[in-house]
Amino acid sequence: MVDDDRLVLATLTHGLSQAGYEVIDADNGDDAILLAREHRPDLALLDIRMEGMSGFDVAAYLREYLQLPFMFLSAFADEDTVAKVKALGAVAYLVKPLDIHQIVPAVEAAFAKRGERSAAAERHGAGAGGSGEILAQVVPVAVGILMHRYSLSRDEALARLQKLAAHETRPLPEQALRLIEAVELLALPGHS
Repeated sequence: MVDDDRLVLATLTHGLSQAGYEVIDADNGDDAILLAREHRPDLALLDIRMEGMSGFDVAAYLREYLQLPFMFLSAFADEDTVAKVKALGAVAYLVKPLDIHQIVPAVEAAFAKRGERSAAAERHGAGAGGSGEILAQVVPVAVGILMHRYSLSRDEALARLQKLAAHETRPLPEQALRLIEAVELLALPGHS
């Protein structure tokens, strides 16, 4: 967890620890890279705008040299920032102000997505990446959305998604994609 705002850093570190995650924190990009090299975390949560190295700089290093997944937590959601987030390959992008109930589902979805990608790579060889795998990755994201929106556990959210898919006689990944697309549509300006 990297954020130059000490209050945000302490709050989110405590919340993630309470959710069962082992958290290493830093309040600047230089320390974040040193800690990442030493500890090799499973996921990095990065603020974007910090003194010295930005979250973008840290993300580029993590991607290029350590092959570590990362997500951004930022107060900025302008087009340039979003384009840069996508170009860097972040697993998620959350806009501040945030509370721990928004972050935990996103972290869980990132871990679930990573686990599914690893399992698919083992089943299909290192070159896996077809549309079937992409569809399978939407399920944990949809589960994370339901967890956050309705304050559900992962199992409850998955059961709700499965029930909806069965009711509409759709495959689970297709139903998950429909849910994500609906949420994205509602997030567009003029739809809130």
